[in-house]
Amino acid sequence: MKILTTLLLACLASPAIAGQLVVAAASDLAYSMDALGKGFRKFEPSARLKVSTGASGSLFAQIRNGAPFDVFMSADMAYPARLAKEGAADGTTLAKYATGRAALWTNAPGVDPSRGLGILLDPRIRRIAIANPDVAPYGMAAKEALRAAQLWDAVQPRLVIGENVAQAAQFAHSGNAQAAILSVSALHAPQLRRYGRHAVLAGVTVEQGAVITKHGTRNPLAARWMAYLRTDAARVILARHGFEPPARTE
Repeated sequence: MKILTTLLLACLASPAIAGQLVVAAASDLAYSMDALGKGFRKFEPSARLKVSTGASGSLFAQIRNGAPFDVFMSADMAYPARLAKEGAADGTTLAKYATGRAALWTNAPGVDPSRGLGILLDPRIRRIAIANPDVAPYGMAAKEALRAAQLWDAVQPRLVIGENVAQAAQFAHSGNAQAAILSVSALHAPQLRRYGRHAVLAGVTVEQGAVITKHGTRNPLAARWMAYLRTDAARVILARHGFEPPARTE
């Protein structure tokens, strides 16, 4: 590990490259990308970082249709792997950058989220926000967790579906939902940090991966960004925003 870290830092310490790097990032990264960008500019002072956030599935579709993103940071491994399989990304660059966790949030008076998903049957919870399971990995994780708890059919009529996990968090903050299943990182949104209560859902994790797109293979900053994501500096920033180091692949 020390040898790998040394090699990564040596790569990043090479002469700075001027230019713009365009990153498509899953919405659960919305509150960490500014800090990651500032950290990256310590190694690449002349680099200009442009970030677009959204549901991983929506970003996947945009890249597949030719959107000029250099790096795709998904909230799962499946979407970047599919891009590589279809020739829209360089599969040799596919790498995990973090493990995300899901949390149950509520602002309903007297309802304790630490009791688990069963609280969603409480009549004080009229609406439940989740991200769209069709395009957002955290929405799919929420759906799978509810099915595993045999609650999906019971709560489905009360679901409020956000386009992505950030919009689901907005529903929670606005009062349009009294409970939500969100990424832990989404709870770092300024409007939710001191609002409501939450409990991390045991066993509900999402391995998150990044890949250099076909467009990005022509931009040397893309490889530098991928190397940066593997540094301790980047992982400290991600940890501060609710992520864990990526699970090891045996």
